[in-house]
Amino acid sequence: MTPLRLGTRGSELALWQANTVAGEISRRSGRECELVVITTTGDRLADVSLSTVGGKRVFVKEIEQALARREIDLAVHSAKDMPADQPDGLTIAAALPREDPRDAVVLSAGDTPGPHRPIPELVAAQGPAPRVGSGSVRRVAQLRRLLPTAQFRLVRGNVGTRLRKLDEGGYDLLILAAAGLKRLGLADRISATVDVDACVPAPGQGIVAIETRADDQDTLAALSPVNDANAIAALTAERAVVTTLGGGCQVPIGAFAETRDHHIHLRAVVASLDGLQLLRREGTRPIGSARALGVAVAEGLLEDGAGPILEAALESNTGETGEA
Repeated sequence: MTPLRLGTRGSELALWQANTVAGEISRRSGRECELVVITTTGDRLADVSLSTVGGKRVFVKEIEQALARREIDLAVHSAKDMPADQPDGLTIAAALPREDPRDAVVLSAGDTPGPHRPIPELVAAQGPAPRVGSGSVRRVAQLRRLLPTAQFRLVRGNVGTRLRKLDEGGYDLLILAAAGLKRLGLADRISATVDVDACVPAPGQGIVAIETRADDQDTLAALSPVNDANAIAALTAERAVVTTLGGGCQVPIGAFAETRDHHIHLRAVVASLDGLQLLRREGTRPIGSARALGVAVAEGLLEDGAGPILEAALESNTGETGEA
């Protein structure tokens, strides 16, 4: 049987995700995959703000174009790096079980924080105005409340690049996704994790999404046994929040869904860039109504005044950097 052509970025984390998906397809569906590494615009422009080069689309555009041209059969992405709007004819067909969705505090190598220190205390130990590296307006907007004296500075690049910049003294600490660190065997670099109520994760954080053509029945059949129903339901609800709000990587939107007892619970936030305004909404529905739940929670945020906050954030012309 002809191997499935699997498109992926070439970073260490992207290749881990691609090889994991390929292994699951082989084990569960008996199909082999051939990895096709594709360099995206986001990979080539690693030192500029995403808002200046097209937002999150720069991490998936070339891969999705290859998928639409039938040069590959499926694509593997970090779900949080995917824009909420998909090109016509493409679909997220499956997702792997979710890894830890929380954000993580990372200190420089050799800096041992001691057990169970609260995050504000951990950060304060770095000085009166610690330099905190983050590529996410969502993280910065929410964490300004928790860390009011911190100097938040942009950091770009994949996980390894960001850690190197930290260890070379460019920052006092980083805020990264715990999932990427754990998947790369770097859990020991996590000094603390941020509770999801203190910093609601990015939509899709911790989820590996598998995209294909909606009419490719052969690939869809191979992906069906791989799909984790809880992860895809959570991703559906979280992405519906972003779609309904009309937001993207340029605005501080957090959305996190959890499934339990055939129901799905969703919490979402919209924040101003300075963190002074923060709106929260939550909701619960049967798991089959994941998208409707996301729409309802987002509409509640709009009723609470999210529109002007989102417009102001868009006018500021900033954005998330993806990957970590």
